[in-house]
Amino acid sequence: MMLKIWLATVYMLVAMLLKASGAFVGVNIGMAMTNLPSAADIVALLKANQITHARLYDADAHMLRALANTGIEVMVSVTNEEVLGIGQSPSTAAAWINKNVAAYLPSTNITSIAVGSEVLTTIPHAAPILVPAMNYLQKALVAANLNFLVKISSPQSMDIIPRPFPPSTAMFNSTWNSTISQMLQFIKNTGSHFMLNAYPYYGYSSGNGIFPIDYALFRPLPPVKQIVDPNTLLHYNSMFDAMVDAAYYAIEAYKFYKVPVVVTETGWPSAGGGNEPDATVQNAETFNNNLIRRVSNDSGPPSHPDMPINTYIYELFNEDKRPGPISERNWGVLYPNGTAVYPLSLTSSEQDTSNASSVFCVAKDGADSDKLQDGINWACGQGHANCSAIQSGQPCYLPDTLQNHASYAYNDYYQRMRSAGGTCDFGGSAFLTTSDPSYGSCKFTGR
Repeated sequence: MMLKIWLATVYMLVAMLLKASGAFVGVNIGMAMTNLPSAADIVALLKANQITHARLYDADAHMLRALANTGIEVMVSVTNEEVLGIGQSPSTAAAWINKNVAAYLPSTNITSIAVGSEVLTTIPHAAPILVPAMNYLQKALVAANLNFLVKISSPQSMDIIPRPFPPSTAMFNSTWNSTISQMLQFIKNTGSHFMLNAYPYYGYSSGNGIFPIDYALFRPLPPVKQIVDPNTLLHYNSMFDAMVDAAYYAIEAYKFYKVPVVVTETGWPSAGGGNEPDATVQNAETFNNNLIRRVSNDSGPPSHPDMPINTYIYELFNEDKRPGPISERNWGVLYPNGTAVYPLSLTSSEQDTSNASSVFCVAKDGADSDKLQDGINWACGQGHANCSAIQSGQPCYLPDTLQNHASYAYNDYYQRMRSAGGTCDFGGSAFLTTSDPSYGSCKFTGR
């Protein structure tokens, strides 16, 4: 009994510490790819990019083992296919918790469970058993003394709010009144949060030009185009904020207050078909970089400025096996080999400015692969560069490309040997730049 009380106290303290921290930007990790990296390589990418929160769409054993002892906060998911069975059987729920949560804690830092994905709009016949499934899972957590550490909720689509603007009049679709009321009561009782998938991309592309694209991309609006809720006179600088506020107003229409909204999915596709003109690399880069800045300021939407918006970007990788329009396969911020689809700082911390006036020696884009390999071999050999950081499992190993490894090796050689006459050439495959190539935990020395 004393052990149970001690565990409960520890978990409660951990939960309080987590709640006290600032807003985070995490990532969703889908795996519908032809060239799926190993779980170890995926986790190495998360660490290299200093990503602190990750959402899995299942409870993949390989990923959960690889995430052990990293400190990364993990959201595991009950798949839509599993919801029906769990919602009809407490023993099935208990078995799921024991197999997919209890078996990995505390080494793997599982902090939340997403029950299904957009259940109300994708498998509406399962609506009556959604909250029972959540309750059975909660009882299993209580039995395992994990309920203070792991929170349960269910991600829902913006589609359950038919008219999200103006936010002050937003209401959930009345078809789901009973289920949503029960879900909100569960969330309130357990100290959990409302999970929302909010996509300004869809809000803009289906809006028939009602809102300017700058509003969807977090860009400043001129005075004559300010977006204002006519009922509250609150100004909205982004569609993202308006969507989150719509959820808050819809929740409060059920007389539930201060229920935190967590955005479990948002993002922008970097490519699309002929009928998807706004799915571009430029727009995706703008949206996600501005999103990170927005979330990182730790403020909430206009109606709840004191409630920061914890958010998960959709998604880490482009998933080339996903069906549907071209955009469906182009939401990722990384390719499977770890290279960036576009420049993006996935960490919310301020950029290191210690190298602001430094010079770096890096590999040229498009340089001949043989020259790059020869350059790496020479720099790491007779050039006496320290190339340990680009070995497997080390901070600069990923992305695992010749250009990335060559840049690190060239720069380390150059910084060590420039005072003794060392140059930055490597057969014409290198050049000098004042742009710091450091990323995540991979730091390039500059002088």
